[in-house]
Order: sequence, then structure tokens, then C-alpha cells
Amino acid sequence: MKQFKIFGMFAALLMLSSCSMFEIDNYDEPEETIWGEVVDVATGDRVLTDQGSEGIRVRLTELSWGDNVEHNPDFFCMPDGSFQNTKIFKGHYNVRIDGPFIPLVRETTDGVLLADETINTDIKGTTKVKFEVQPFLNVKIVGDPTVSNGVVKAKVVVERGVSESEFRSKIEPMGNWNDSYLNVTDIQFFVSYSNAVGYRARDDRWSSSISYTGNSFNDLFGQPVTITSNGEIPSGRKVWVRAAARINFDTPVGSGTRRWNYSEPVEVMIP
Repeated sequence: MKQFKIFGMFAALLMLSSCSMFEIDNYDEPEETIWGEVVDVATGDRVLTDQGSEGIRVRLTELSWGDNVEHNPDFFCMPDGSFQNTKIFKGHYNVRIDGPFIPLVRETTDGVLLADETINTDIKGTTKVKFEVQPFLNVKIVGDPTVSNGVVKAKVVVERGVSESEFRSKIEPMGNWNDSYLNVTDIQFFVSYSNAVGYRARDDRWSSSISYTGNSFNDLFGQPVTITSNGEIPSGRKVWVRAAARINFDTPVGSGTRRWNYSEPVEVMIP
């Protein structure tokens, strides 16, 4: 009886040793690189963003495996509008970005494809791609911010990056059109000790915002809007400030994420 038990245990071990769980994973580590940039088709300037889920999303889908393949984990652009991923398997990919600009993929509510301006490319070694897009807004801090008693004031100018008529011509055919999509909803004034200042790198003690209802911002396009930081920033320190604005339109459509267009960060010394 004891010999039978020992034989049974030995047989079970042999079966386990033949299972795939004991196979050596001999796949090469992903080592290909994709580098890209997102630029305004009208100006050639980079579309500035924030490095987080509110910024420009990059999605890779390997096409080598057929139509039903899952996309790679999403990643996001850097604040300067460029992106890079150095851990990609070699293959043929679709590259899609979503951000505060006219969607590259536009389809009706019934799933009929109207436009697909994504990029298909072979990723091998270092592959570079460039997306030319139409940003919803252009945001600038004009002049030098001023400081008084630890409070920073800046003048912000917001302009449309794409005309109302062109926006409508590309978005309305998708269905569920609403005139409110074009409305500016808020201007943010982010303050931080970090030069990566933005929604993800802001100090809530000093950052501030101005909200707008309906189309109340329309008369302010192209006009300097004064925005002021909150609280009192300690003297003798250097901070970075950045403005951002957004419209009442989410990208991708239906995601609920309304993404900001950003200004360049500006360095400010607090005397």
C-alpha cells in the first residue's frame, strides 16, 4: 500500500513537471521605441498638455494579430506635447491620440465611420510619428505676471484654435449636436514649485480658476483676462504658473473627460 502511494505521488509530480507552468518564458523583452509629437496644423506649434489622464492620451493597438486584438495600456503625452514609449514589441500598430482637439476618429452614434486620421505604422527600433491636429483653443499668458504681497496676477488670452463653423462641420455629423459644445467653461490658473505645473502638479493653496456659464465667455475671446492666485505665496521662493482653458466637449466622445488646452509655463519669483 505504501509503495502504491509513493508511486502515485511520483506520477503526479511527473505530470506537473510537464505542465506549461514550468516552461521557461523565452520571449524577448519589448525594446522598440515610439516617439511622437502633436502639433497645431495651422501654426506648427506643439499642442501643450498635462501629463496625466486629463492630458493627451496615446493608444497603441497591434494590428498583426487581427481585428479583435486588445489595445496596449494607454500612456500620455508630456507637457510639451511630445510622447515616448521605449517598451514596445516589434510589430505593425495603429497609433491613436485623443486630446483637446478635433477627434481624429469620428463616427456616428450608429457606428458609421466618418473619418479616421490615426496613423498605422511599423514600430521597429525608434519609430517617429507626427500628428497634425486642430486644437479647440489657444491659451497664452501675455506680458509678465506681477506679484504683490505673495499674490500673482497674470493676463490670459484665449482664442479659438478652430473656427466655430469648422468645429460644427466636423462634430455635428457625429450626432447629438449641442450648441453648448463650443462654450468655454473655465480658465484655470495653476501654481506650483514644479516647472511641470498643471492639473497634476499644482498647489491647491495658490491655484485658482474662473468659471463661465453658457456662452458668457464669447465676448472675451482675444481679450486679456486677469486671473489671480489664491492665498499668499511665501516670499523668497520661485514658483511656476500656467493657464489652461477648455470647452464643453469631451474627448473621446462619451468619456466625460473635458481636456484643457494649456499655455506655456512661466517662472515667477516671489520677492
